[in-house]
Amino acid sequence: MDSFDPQRRSFLVGAGSLGLTQVLPPGSTQSHATQQSYVLDMSEGETLVHFRDHGVILIKASPATGSDQFALGTQQVMQGTGIPVHRHLHMDEVFYVLEGSGSFLLNDVPHPFEKGATIFIPRNAWHGFQNPDHELLLLWTVSPPGLEGFFRETCTAPGTPSKQLTREQIHEIALKYGTEFR
Repeated sequence: MDSFDPQRRSFLVGAGSLGLTQVLPPGSTQSHATQQSYVLDMSEGETLVHFRDHGVILIKASPATGSDQFALGTQQVMQGTGIPVHRHLHMDEVFYVLEGSGSFLLNDVPHPFEKGATIFIPRNAWHGFQNPDHELLLLWTVSPPGLEGFFRETCTAPGTPSKQLTREQIHEIALKYGTEFR
C-alpha cells in the first residue's frame, strides 16, 4: 500500500485514542499494569500525533505498561517527510517495515529498503530515513526504553493542537532521552 487512505488514517487516530485502558482489567492502575500481560490489536496503544509530520505513533509496550527492558511501537511517516539523521546514545533500535519503501541512511551509507525489511541500529550509530515516494508504517523497538519518552514530550494526543517547538527545544528534549540530532 503506497499510503493510508483517509478512512484508515481516521480509524487509526480514532481507535488508537481509546488507549490502553481498553486492554487492562477494570480497576487496574499503572502499578498493577506492571504485573499484567495484555494483547493489543493493530490500532491499539498509546496514541500520539507526531509534531513534525502529523503521522500516528502508537506506543505498544513501555515501562508504563510493564516492559522495563524495551519499548515498542509503530510510527506512520508521511510521504516525503522522512526521519532526520540522529543517533541514540544508550539504546539499540530495530525497525521492521510494515508498509512503504525508501532509503535508510546508516552511518552516512544509504541502504534502499521496502516492505518486509528489518533494520538494526546499534547505539551511537547515526541513522535516518528518506521516503520521497511512499508513506511508511514502521514497527520500532528500542532497548533499553527511552524513545517513547521523547515522543510523549514532543507529540500530542489526537485532536489536540500540535506543540510549537523550536529546533533548540526539540534537541534539548531529545538529549534528555538519550537522542542526538545532527
